[in-house]
Amino acid sequence: MADPTIATWILIGSFIFMLFIRIPITFALAASSIFTALYLKIPLMAIVQQMVQGVNSFSLMAIPFFIIAGEIMGEGGISRRLIEFANLIVGRFRGGLALVNVLASMFFGGISGSAVADVSSIGAILIPMMKKQGYDSDYSVAVTVTSACQGVIIPPSHNMIIFSLAAGGVSVGRLFLGGFVPGVLLGISLMIISYIMAVKRNYPKGGTYSLKEAKVIIKDASLGIFTAVIIIGGVISGVFTATESAAIACVYAFFITFFVYKEIPLSRMNKILYSSLRTLAMVMSLIAAAKAFGWLLAYLKIPALVTASLLDITANPILLLLLINALLLILGCIMDMAPLILITTPILYPVVVNTLGMNPVQFGIMMILNLGIGLCTPPVGSALFVGCAIGKISIEKATFAMLPFYIAMIAVLLLVTFVPFISIYIPNLLMG
Repeated sequence: MADPTIATWILIGSFIFMLFIRIPITFALAASSIFTALYLKIPLMAIVQQMVQGVNSFSLMAIPFFIIAGEIMGEGGISRRLIEFANLIVGRFRGGLALVNVLASMFFGGISGSAVADVSSIGAILIPMMKKQGYDSDYSVAVTVTSACQGVIIPPSHNMIIFSLAAGGVSVGRLFLGGFVPGVLLGISLMIISYIMAVKRNYPKGGTYSLKEAKVIIKDASLGIFTAVIIIGGVISGVFTATESAAIACVYAFFITFFVYKEIPLSRMNKILYSSLRTLAMVMSLIAAAKAFGWLLAYLKIPALVTASLLDITANPILLLLLINALLLILGCIMDMAPLILITTPILYPVVVNTLGMNPVQFGIMMILNLGIGLCTPPVGSALFVGCAIGKISIEKATFAMLPFYIAMIAVLLLVTFVPFISIYIPNLLMG
């Protein structure tokens, strides 16, 4: 008879070993699941069925639409318009371009829902611009990378859909609304840090705009920002599901980009669809593999073991939440966001929600913000890599420059963790 302890070591150990030798996460999840199933004498068809079941969800159909809409708006000039809009609001202050960077990331995050897309689009414009106007390279990259993390919690975010799936059906609409205040709070804290450093280093102020110029900028930017309004408004009002609102937003983004902005030819749509398909293939294959892995975790009762182990360490809710946050921060440094959501949610959900009584929406926002910080931390921070490539500086130099921003992000994370009001007030207010 198979020993559950040995099976657990095979599942977890083989997965960690394959990550260590740099096998892609999707293949590592699938292979470790197969090895464990063979040891347990579980038919491999059961693993295949779990993988199919993992992607056989109507709510997941929203993800391709979010990806395509973000790609369309990113290619079609929305980044430049959002930067001009942010510059209109905060560009006149000391270190105005840094403040513009944070605010533009906040706006763009509400459209793309991706930190990496944010760094690629906003950073490609603002990092060279900041360096040209006398900002230090490491400061420019630090502001861009850390502010991009707003994109994973400011609605809409496809990571929230992934969490909803992993948590067993938490309301996507409530998660969208729950991320609004923490996202804005994160943006404000990063702007405060940026401004303090800008004053200390005497960075330049931005220019001002005439009333006529301001009207044109607001009109152009509002068309792009309305994409997020369609998605969030449709879900909150109950008129659309998350999938339907994402599809409508995709059509709207297509119309605005190709028939209103007209900055790129219609032939560019082939490139956009190809890029979206590559991203979608990675996301969906990852979800399928993680579903099989998660099923084996439940089969071996690993979530219950983790719950018992954590409670053996401490029964104090504050210390337990601090311990869980520390665990997620460490994991976020070595793994990407989506697989961590899929793997850790079934394990930690019983501890945080069932045992400690945390609201599922609050837990979702806490986890996504926590793992979002991992996107800008070495050694695996994808947003950090992109920012360093654009800014042409080393990861070590950028990481050191981000230390003050890390402090602000951790402070917001602790507020989200211990102050439920921040995450659940707006969902309760608007959705009952």
